[in-house]
Amino acid sequence: MISFPSRLTKSIKDFLEKRLLELKHSEKKLKASDPFSDLDRTGNNSLEEDLDEQIGHFEVEVKASFIKKQIVQIRKALTRLKIGRYGTCEKCGKMINTDRLAVRPEATICVNCEKDREF
Repeated sequence: MISFPSRLTKSIKDFLEKRLLELKHSEKKLKASDPFSDLDRTGNNSLEEDLDEQIGHFEVEVKASFIKKQIVQIRKALTRLKIGRYGTCEKCGKMINTDRLAVRPEATICVNCEKDREF
């Protein structure tokens, strides 16, 4: 079992919690920019205006989906910190490379398992 020093886990926790708040804020701003959320939009738009709204809505949905995945990943990492499993791959149980954690502190899967998951 891996055990990181508490001063390090505190820093990681603080970083992840800050990042989580930033993502939630970004998600909220993004949803507000969705053309479909505008109550004043007209129902009798031209074809070009309808297309612009559809494209704008699609872009918001794609970006929001990406942000939601990041939020879930950060919550998983925070949970693993809380239960003392941070730094251990949730698939194989081996230690996640510290270089990977330095770059992606929200990582819960080692590089090998990540590669297997991609295929």
